[in-house]
Formats: sequence, C-alpha cells, structure tokens
Amino acid sequence: QVQLVESGGGLVQAGGSLRLSCAASGRSVSSYTMAWFRQTPGKARESVAAVSWSSGTTYYAESVKGRFTISRDNAKNTVYLQMNSLEPEDTAVYYCAADPRHWSHFVGDYWGQGTQVTVSS
Repeated sequence: QVQLVESGGGLVQAGGSLRLSCAASGRSVSSYTMAWFRQTPGKARESVAAVSWSSGTTYYAESVKGRFTISRDNAKNTVYLQMNSLEPEDTAVYYCAADPRHWSHFVGDYWGQGTQVTVSS
C-alpha cells in the first residue's frame, strides 16, 4: 500500500505562487507515474500535471502550461507542483495520485486526501 499526503496549500492573491508537496510512504513510488489533479465543488476532477517515473516525460493541462511545473525527488519519495502566476480559476482542492501505469493508461491506484488552494482576486 502507498499513502500519499499533500501539503503546501493555502490562500494566495492572484499572481502569487504556491508549492505543493506530496509525500509518499509505505513503499517507494520511484517507478510510478505521479500526477496532480484538482476539483472544485460541482465539477469533475481534472488532471493538472503528471510526471513519469524517470522525470523524462511530463504532461500539463492547457490551462496551466507555462505557469505550473511538476517535479519529483525519488530519493525523498516526493512529488512537487510549483504553481506560479496563480489565477482565481486555479482555486480548487488539489490531489496527488500514483499509478504504476504510463500516463496514457493512468487510473490512479493511490490518492491523497487533498489540499485546498484558494486564489483571491
């Protein structure tokens, strides 16, 4: 089993930055695809960014390209999401997920509890 714990969320003004962290425990996730999703009330959960096990491949939603950067430190069993130029539309609960499959077949075998990000205008 893998446990994922997100941290780093909070309240920030538009244009500001936040760095989310997702610490994994239980087993190494170095061979897993890691991803960030977000969800707002009444809307479906949407993917934000993903990174392959080797960090050689990344994926970004169009809405965050150029503003968000996903990275991972396999030695620390942790994945990060650096969020810059935040917009009120980025307000959501952000979830970390892990899956041994390639991103194209990502289901999300493990999920964290989420961390709230609120961007004020």
